[in-house]
Amino acid sequence: MKTSGALSRDEIIERLQGDVPLVENLSDIEQQVQPNGVDLTVRDIALFASQGCISVKNKDRVISDTSPLVFDGPNGMDLMPGCYLVTCAEIVNLPRNIMAFARPRSSLLRCGVAIHTAVWDAGYSGRSQALMTVYNPLGFRLYKHARIMQLVFFYLTGEVTEGYNGIFQRENI
Repeated sequence: MKTSGALSRDEIIERLQGDVPLVENLSDIEQQVQPNGVDLTVRDIALFASQGCISVKNKDRVISDTSPLVFDGPNGMDLMPGCYLVTCAEIVNLPRNIMAFARPRSSLLRCGVAIHTAVWDAGYSGRSQALMTVYNPLGFRLYKHARIMQLVFFYLTGEVTEGYNGIFQRENI
């Protein structure tokens, strides 16, 4: 049985160069690949525009509508306190023996901003989204392509029989 653990920078770089890269659309490999993960960047940001619903069965799930926000001339945006849906610029392609978690960059936390994410299941492929919450009462300025979170990859103890196949497979591609 193979042991599980986090992928190192060297393992990540090796997997970025494969036939199906672990992460596509990196704008700056040297800046984005960290000792224990890959920094994901902002492509789009939106406000929530409707109520959502999670029920016992997926068929009753209602995903909230969103309203896209527009970056200003220098590709920045002033965000007031509140919740925002961020779409990442990169496409993540997880094989069936790797899963991932993301954590906010510490600079965000020091500005009163948090990133909330779900688990990236083995077999997932897509341009992910995250919840950004601005807690700072004075707001926060965000630029397009800013690095906002680090995705950390973990080997599973074995390959899953069936990878992720939910409604978010191939999202935003």
